[in-house]
Amino acid sequence: QVQLVESGGGSVQAGGSLILSCAASAYGSSVSAYCMAWFRQAPGKEREGVAFISSGGRTTYADSVKGRFTISRDSAKATLYLQMNSLKPEDTAMYYCAAEYGGVGCQGRKYNSWGQGTQVTVSS
Repeated sequence: QVQLVESGGGSVQAGGSLILSCAASAYGSSVSAYCMAWFRQAPGKEREGVAFISSGGRTTYADSVKGRFTISRDSAKATLYLQMNSLKPEDTAMYYCAAEYGGVGCQGRKYNSWGQGTQVTVSS
């Protein structure tokens, strides 16, 4: 099990940027062995996977954020990041960090460890 704490959300105008962080604590294992991901959920919509990163640093993205968002991880700090550029009003959502043991095939995994979320609001 991994404990996850997100930070960095806020309000920004369209075209702006934000960086989300997720501090991870794993008990009995190394966070570096986990798939990690960012999901988001807007009001009235289903939760969607935004970006995924394997233990080896391989990344995948939802089509809606490709070229605008970058996921990265700092294993030494056990921290996951999401750099969000060129933000659009449709990016407005609660953003969640997630982790799952076993660091490959991350996009299709079922994630069992979740943070509480951080709100991102983009105004036009």
